[in-house]
Amino acid sequence: MPELKLFVAPNTCARVPTIALEEIGVPFETELVRTAANQQNSPKFLKLNPKGKVPTLLIDGAPLTENVAILSWLNAEFPEANLFPKVSGAYEQFQQTADLSFFSATVHPTVTRVAMPLKFIEDKALSFEIVRPVGIEAMNKIMTMIEGRLSDGPWWYGDTWSAVDGYLCWVWGRITGVGYPSDKFPNIRRHFDLSNERPAVQRAMAREAVNIEILKSEGLYIAPR
Repeated sequence: MPELKLFVAPNTCARVPTIALEEIGVPFETELVRTAANQQNSPKFLKLNPKGKVPTLLIDGAPLTENVAILSWLNAEFPEANLFPKVSGAYEQFQQTADLSFFSATVHPTVTRVAMPLKFIEDKALSFEIVRPVGIEAMNKIMTMIEGRLSDGPWWYGDTWSAVDGYLCWVWGRITGVGYPSDKFPNIRRHFDLSNERPAVQRAMAREAVNIEILKSEGLYIAPR
């Protein structure tokens, strides 16, 4: 059994592999990265991940970065956990990679525009008046597509939960947490409610709640807005 340590920060996409690890059920440690104190750019962390980002997964001390790679490795290392539906060939396998890449490369950057517009324009007023509305418009198109996808079943792959659903759970919680309008997407709302009933998601959120309290006690917690 490999020794696993996941570097995380509250509200970030590090929640996605945290959920996956909880679904697998193997022992793992999480280490809080204090982004408000710029720990992600400290020499110690940059030695592990020169990109200065979470999540970073240490596997017996060796770092693996990027959610697509982390989730793919977890699926390969722990196939009995069924993080993805079984495939019958290379085409289906790469379709799953494409689904993960869609969330990582298309959906996630749009989440940032909705939830963290200050990353694009330092002027607070302009960021919320210009960047966020553009992000919401782009997100509406994405969510319309996902809403249609979920019409065939409660999960991304129909009746079978997968790590992609963990990604969607984080996305929906992140954008609605800053006021993204949800009324037009009943299938996604149902997906989110069902996701939050899963014990693995509840355990992941409990870990995150502990870290939020730590940051609050240190005056380093920045609430979504």
